[in-house]
Amino acid sequence: MSLEQILADAAKGVFPPADGGVTVVAQPSPRDAGVLNLTAHAVVFADADPRWIRSLLPPGDFSAPLNPPFLTALCERLGRQVNNIDLLTLTSALPGPPQSGLGLALRPTEDRTHPRITRALHHRDDIRAWTVPGGTLLIGRGVAGRWEVAVEVEPQARGAGLGRRLALAARHLVPDGEPLWAQIAPGNAASVRALLAAGYVPMGAEALLVG
Repeated sequence: MSLEQILADAAKGVFPPADGGVTVVAQPSPRDAGVLNLTAHAVVFADADPRWIRSLLPPGDFSAPLNPPFLTALCERLGRQVNNIDLLTLTSALPGPPQSGLGLALRPTEDRTHPRITRALHHRDDIRAWTVPGGTLLIGRGVAGRWEVAVEVEPQARGAGLGRRLALAARHLVPDGEPLWAQIAPGNAASVRALLAAGYVPMGAEALLVG
C-alpha cells in the first residue's frame, strides 16, 4: 500500500479501519514526509524503519502520532521540522469555468514573486495561479501528487466572502475533474469557514515535515 493509494481510496470514501492502528508507508517523494491522521487510524509516510516508528507509538493511542514526542523524534531521525498540524479537507471538481455569479475576474499569472506563490513552489509542482483584486488563488500538485489549493486574501479585502468565492472557483479549475485537497491551519477560523462554505469536507489532520 502506498500513500497515493490511501489518498485515492479516501477520496472515494474508502478509509483504513478505525482501529487505532498505524500504517507506515514510504515517502511518496524525497520532498514529502509526514503524518496523516484519519478517523482512528494514522498513516506515517517517512523513510524510517517501521519497527522504530511503531516502537514509539503505543497501540491504541489515537493521539500519539500527532503529539510532540513522536513528531520531535521523527523530525530528529529525518533531519526535518514540523511545518504545521493542519486540518486536511477534500472536495470534488465542478464542471465548466467558474460561474459569472461568483463575481471574480480571475487573471492567470506567471508572477512567481508573490509570497504565497513563492511558498507554494517549495511544496508543490505544476503550480497554476490566478489573481483578482485583493486575492490570489493557486493550485498545484502536492503530497503524493494530489491536487492542492491555496487561497490568499489581502487584509483590506477580508470579511466580504472573497476567500469562499476563490475556494469555490478552484473547484472549476482543477484539471481533469480530479479531487481537490486543501490544508488549513485550524486556528485560522476565517479560512476554515471559507473552505467549508465552498464545499470542502474535513478528512483528517496532517503534519508535514519539511527540510
